[in-house]
Amino acid sequence: MPALILSIAVPTPLPGGFDYLLPENHSEQDIAALTPGIRVSVSFGPRILVGILLAVKQTSGYPQDKLKPALAIIDQQPVFSPDVFSLCQWAADYYHHSIGNVLQHALPALLRDGLPATYKPQRAWQLTTHGKGLAENALSNARSQHTLLNLLREHHAISRQDLTNAKINLTTAKALVDKGLAEEIEVSSEPVLSASQEPTSPLTLNPEQATALKALLANSDSYQSFLLEGVTGSGKTEVYLQFISHILDQGKQALVLVPEIGLTPQTQQRFAERFNQPVLVLHSGLNERQRLNAWLSATSGKAAIVIGTRSALFTPFKNLGVIIIDEEHDISLKQQDGFRFSARDAAIIRARNNNIPIVLGSATPSLESLHNAATGRSTKLVLSQRAGDSQLPQFKIVDIKNQPLQAGISQQCMHQLQQTLANGEQALVFLNRRGFAPSLLCHQCGWLAECNRCDARMTLHLSQRKLHCHYCDTMRPLPRACPICNDSQLITKGEGTEQIEQSLTRAFPQHCVIRIDSDTTTGKDGLSKLLEPVHAGQPCIMVGTQMLAKGHHFSKLALVVVVNADGGFFSADFRGPEKTAQLLMQVAGRAGREDKKGLVMLQTHYPDNPQLGNLLANGYQHFAQDLVAERKLLNLPPFGYMAMIRAEGTQPNQLDELLLEVKRVANCGAHITGPIPAPMSRRAGRFRAQLIVQSSERKVLHYALKLSEEWLANKKRIAHIRWSIDVDPQEMG
Repeated sequence: MPALILSIAVPTPLPGGFDYLLPENHSEQDIAALTPGIRVSVSFGPRILVGILLAVKQTSGYPQDKLKPALAIIDQQPVFSPDVFSLCQWAADYYHHSIGNVLQHALPALLRDGLPATYKPQRAWQLTTHGKGLAENALSNARSQHTLLNLLREHHAISRQDLTNAKINLTTAKALVDKGLAEEIEVSSEPVLSASQEPTSPLTLNPEQATALKALLANSDSYQSFLLEGVTGSGKTEVYLQFISHILDQGKQALVLVPEIGLTPQTQQRFAERFNQPVLVLHSGLNERQRLNAWLSATSGKAAIVIGTRSALFTPFKNLGVIIIDEEHDISLKQQDGFRFSARDAAIIRARNNNIPIVLGSATPSLESLHNAATGRSTKLVLSQRAGDSQLPQFKIVDIKNQPLQAGISQQCMHQLQQTLANGEQALVFLNRRGFAPSLLCHQCGWLAECNRCDARMTLHLSQRKLHCHYCDTMRPLPRACPICNDSQLITKGEGTEQIEQSLTRAFPQHCVIRIDSDTTTGKDGLSKLLEPVHAGQPCIMVGTQMLAKGHHFSKLALVVVVNADGGFFSADFRGPEKTAQLLMQVAGRAGREDKKGLVMLQTHYPDNPQLGNLLANGYQHFAQDLVAERKLLNLPPFGYMAMIRAEGTQPNQLDELLLEVKRVANCGAHITGPIPAPMSRRAGRFRAQLIVQSSERKVLHYALKLSEEWLANKKRIAHIRWSIDVDPQEMG
């Protein structure tokens, strides 16, 4: 009888599983207890890797004497729930990515390293009864112990991470324990939002909200995809909350996916206040133990609700009852490197496989989601009115041709900012470009500060006295003189948020100007701290990027100034107008909440731009319908199907040779354009080229990609060329 074969997914770019024999210390009788989804330690070339068992089979395509035995069986039970294991297999096939890497992506890092899938609470310290009764200045001569004692008085318990943040070492904590003033305890380490002891009551729904909720409740026990299209401020979150409450009452769990977890602190707060059950938050800022504990809490059913970014989609649940995707149109839901999956599209597959409802919410839905609703693949629910008494903001186009500008802002907008502050209200100045200026040049000879590794100009960050390439992260000190002609007259072109912040601070010295971008929001709770005066109702001006466009509720925000409303309407990317319209409507939607009358001023050099005029005159819905009609004529998504095959390396001619060969191999009916240079043809020191693969039939597209993937995977590496396949690309670069 031939030996049994283990097909194991190994974390490498190579597709499919790899065949191994049973570990030497296992008999064939043991194999009956092994099921797909367990971890197996194997040798792979010179490395020892943790793989995932895909199947047990009788035969192999390789001679048995050529097969290695696996090193060890790590688990007795699968670390994947059946639905997540199935989802990973679908994703590997659909996105043409190796199953080994997809399965690794779905696991917490500690499990990838082979550690046991066991919950481990974290160490913490709390005061003893003796410590609570100690006099205020009893330890004043021992400064560190005195500081820790005061911290323990302020908080119920202090974790090891809290000690690190407070710059207190473990020796100090041990000293308090030895004196009987503190005791070491174990506490939960997963990122749980504090459950409310007295949950807030549901809000009264308006007729549109009530109709939407009724439709959701009628389909709560089976698969149905819903598109909840609601204007900004229409109360989509309240509909989510009341539907989730119904799901929890059935003993089920809820998964809520958001584009960026740090941008929606108010949404998190509303969830924590509404439910008296554990709400977990998953995102990239967690340490590995927190991530594993949260993963296990969802698996056991302890976590009622999980809120997370795209990778949270692969969290296993004991009894998942609904998936909700907020801001479903957001590009952040599509991973742009490595395993290039769409969390929105994969979530639909998971919901269908689990026979549960999924709700996609947005004020500006993607054209794909609108098309799915129009063709009956999903049910569209509309919230056309803002909740309560608030009204949609008024739009005003500001023609800035030949107008004097102050750090990019017109006199008309400056006057309106002044009036807004005088009224005790708040304003937001929006520019999706951080730094002081996007270009630094020499007035004498025309030298430009360009990145040595990318085809891009370096952004000036004046407060940090540096030049920064936002593509490859290269940084250089700010030069004192031109490196070409040695002239000291260096000037800037264009504006960034830092420059606008400085200009507005000078113009309005009596008021707070708050800059919100990725440079100012680093660290734990960085964004929340910056927004404290805003939520306190203080008259102020926020200056920020798209970080301010999503999920925020500013009750006193009366004015939004968009510094440059033109950009994406003239993009070479066919998705440019769609993304630009979504961003403009999202940032405009921050204005005029509650009892404030909102005004949105859009600065433009092209006031007669028909696309901008259509958006403002007829709204996003009509604008999107026109784009859909245009896409249909051109057979572009969502009517045609598209993928990108990208290659990068040090020699551009080798990229073209490789992609030409791929084009020949994949010639099976799909339309293939290229090789062509990427929009940024050199990035981080490597040249980049690509093929665009299109077809009106999904099967034809995927067959072409399958042929390409197999050929590329079996091709020996050429001069360190890296390649990737991007299905349903959201960016053409």
